[in-house]
Amino acid sequence: MCRLFGFRSVIQSGVHRSLVAADNALADQSGQHPDGWGVAYYVDGAPHVTRSPTTALSDQLFHRLSGVVTSETVLAHVRKATQGNNSVLNCHPFQYGRWVFAHNGDIKEFDSYRDRLKELIAPRLRGYVLGDTDSEVLFFVFLSHLSGFGPLSRRHSVEDVMAALRMTVLDARKVCDPTAPEPSLLTMMVTDGETLAATQGGKELFYTTYKTRCSDRDSCASLSPECEAPTESGFVNHLILSSEPLQGENIWIELDRGAVIGVDWRMRLVHAQIDQRPLHVVQGPPPAKAS
Repeated sequence: MCRLFGFRSVIQSGVHRSLVAADNALADQSGQHPDGWGVAYYVDGAPHVTRSPTTALSDQLFHRLSGVVTSETVLAHVRKATQGNNSVLNCHPFQYGRWVFAHNGDIKEFDSYRDRLKELIAPRLRGYVLGDTDSEVLFFVFLSHLSGFGPLSRRHSVEDVMAALRMTVLDARKVCDPTAPEPSLLTMMVTDGETLAATQGGKELFYTTYKTRCSDRDSCASLSPECEAPTESGFVNHLILSSEPLQGENIWIELDRGAVIGVDWRMRLVHAQIDQRPLHVVQGPPPAKAS
């Protein structure tokens, strides 16, 4: 399977430690996930995406990029191929306009379901599926659902984004899971640089919004009570998502299977469950045990 990392903050931050230096950083994880990597970050609202079919740990470009990236929003991925060959077209994150997307999971016997899933993609978007992976098809199914709430170029609410993720998961399970040898694994993460959302679809995912003590508390102009304790206001200064907890000051919480979590452009934190009908979004963090 793959490994995911997502970051959204009220201030621009570097990601070298999270991607390279920390225990469980993506560079270390790429030793077991060697089939490509990708990093997306935002500058003045525009996504910059770099992908490579090489192993991140031994790729100097990955190390150089992680050392210079400073952004309010970052999404990164290392790949262990389950569908599609080892090529740049199959590396995550995938991009369309301002949206970038990454997936950790697998749809068993995907070739048997590919055409049926692609029928769920809006006709105007189908031609943009360039690779061979289940992940890219899921991305465009998500975009098709999101476009039902309005043009993809507009600012969407986190509720819209989470609802589109929910519909994507339910679609994939309806098409594939009744006859697949195993349930589909559909942990996904998506952002447009302002909203960041993810769902735990069967592969582990952890999140953090606060630290035991911020090392920059004496100099950071954005310091708030939510930086060092669970939010009471429903707003946070950062949301970090990762396939594994990273070493450091952050308090990590494991998401339950079926959980959806996200922040909007104002950094309002919300959560929901995939199996809720209709999607009921709750302000604040989901109840879970800290790891």
